[in-house]
Amino acid sequence: MTEPNVAADQLRLLIERIERLEEEKKGIGDDIKDVYLEAKATGYDPKIMRQIVRLRKMQPHDRQEMEAILQTYLSALGME
Repeated sequence: MTEPNVAADQLRLLIERIERLEEEKKGIGDDIKDVYLEAKATGYDPKIMRQIVRLRKMQPHDRQEMEAILQTYLSALGME
């Protein structure tokens, strides 16, 4: 009859781990927000910085393809 208790303990431990990780994730998110606020106070544009971070995560080929498509669309709309 120990199996249900073992399963319940295992489930509780997994849930507690998830809760700790969620709390850490929230803390990291708050830290990132603080860095963007610091950058803004220094005169940088956080919106552009977020865009740069997103672009840096991309593979060079994917980024080049996206930029080419963007240029095509801007040109087609007369925005270039």
